[in-house]
Amino acid sequence: MTNNLSKRILTSIFLLVILYIGIFINKYLFLVMLIASSFISFNEFKNLIKKSFKKKVKLINTIHVLSAFFFILFVYCSYEIYNRSPIAIIWIISICIFSDTGGFVIGKLVGGKKLTKISPNKTIAGSIGSFIFSLIPLIFLSQINEIFINIHLAHLVIISLLLSLICQVGDLLISYFKRKAKVKDTGSILPGHGGLLDRIDGLIFVLPAAYFIDKIIF
Repeated sequence: MTNNLSKRILTSIFLLVILYIGIFINKYLFLVMLIASSFISFNEFKNLIKKSFKKKVKLINTIHVLSAFFFILFVYCSYEIYNRSPIAIIWIISICIFSDTGGFVIGKLVGGKKLTKISPNKTIAGSIGSFIFSLIPLIFLSQINEIFINIHLAHLVIISLLLSLICQVGDLLISYFKRKAKVKDTGSILPGHGGLLDRIDGLIFVLPAAYFIDKIIF
């Protein structure tokens, strides 16, 4: 248990360092990272779908095509947000990180009624914790960056909560396919974590959603 936890922590630190290097050093490096992570996650998702639906070839092929378009959309939307502001990308990613952390911490501390049969470890208390923790990045970033100054605070709070909701739904969706496929992880590329998709399952839904929310609201 301790060894696995150490692997998770070290892998998380490594991923965050690589991510922030990509964000702040060069936009083309960030684009390459987006494409690489999308390619790896897409292949993990393909394998997951094959295990989930087995001999239903037409259904599998249809989901593969739709998911390919979705991952392309993920890359496009993420890069467009980055071009607007690297801080915006950090905010959105931080919402997902804190939302996941809040769900885990509050879920473990409080426990209580299960949220859904799709993912037995998730609780209603954990979900509430996810919403609360998703507001933490806003508290810090609103003090240090001008892009938040001209946006009404109520809008930012609503966006944070909405993106936390989307993050949780995305996580549950991938959990559904993992449960259907009878696997614990989507892959084994990340020590202590499993597959890359296991780590960005919420984010791949959140970033496209954030892009369209920005277009609609602002």
